[in-house]
Amino acid sequence: MDNRPIGVFDSGMGGLTAVRQMIRLLPGEDIVYFGDTGRVPYGGRSAETIVRYARQDVAFLRSFDLKAIVIACGTVSTTAMDVLKGENDLPILGVVQPAAQAAASATKTGNIGVIGTKATIRSGAYETAISALLSKAQLTAKACPLLVPLVEDGRVRRGDAVTERVVEEYLSSVKAAGVDTLVLGCTHYPLLMDVISDYMGNSVTLIDTGEEAARAAAALLAKRNQLNDPDRAGVRLYYASDSAEDFAATANLFLGKDISDRVERVAIENY
Repeated sequence: MDNRPIGVFDSGMGGLTAVRQMIRLLPGEDIVYFGDTGRVPYGGRSAETIVRYARQDVAFLRSFDLKAIVIACGTVSTTAMDVLKGENDLPILGVVQPAAQAAASATKTGNIGVIGTKATIRSGAYETAISALLSKAQLTAKACPLLVPLVEDGRVRRGDAVTERVVEEYLSSVKAAGVDTLVLGCTHYPLLMDVISDYMGNSVTLIDTGEEAARAAAALLAKRNQLNDPDRAGVRLYYASDSAEDFAATANLFLGKDISDRVERVAIENY
């Protein structure tokens, strides 16, 4: 048993989709979450900038005595994962491998789509991971840079004409390719699950990267005998690099609960 917290970070709010699943799967675990809301989105940045930001995010989280870190950010997972793992002496998990495994298991035809930020799609990391598991996979990848700002602005519900139009524009080529499985390669995207599912159709399986990352974290900690007492109530702390009030107001959309008394602002540039 290990009562140290799990650190989780994302470029903004999207990583809270992973936190929500971790709370469901691991109710006894303490979690420290950092959202770099002052610099979101990461997806259009250079690889060098993403690595620099990710190092600062990890440095802040490591000011706590953690037992593991979950990179709940597709952009960082595809761009800075190897760097971060090489520089840190504790388990670091990303979203790519768990989502790739889920997609390879779910597909019936081998025809798989991947959507993500520009940096994620540019990296080719999902395609590489899926192809290693399923050599005959046919992959269609599409960058969707406007989806993160829409989610951060709370534009996630069915009937939002702007969001539905953007989803249609981005996913038309993916749908035309006839995919039967679609990896939501950014942890913001599960908030758009209903809109994306409506457009793609019920025959397409959507892979929630946040949920798969949470499952991977649970499995790893169980294997390492590092799970906390599941009968206790885990403590969750939330930090943001921009307004704590704005973070708390939007977090309710992701977590389904009010966390306004548990959010603090951190000057991430100091790390």
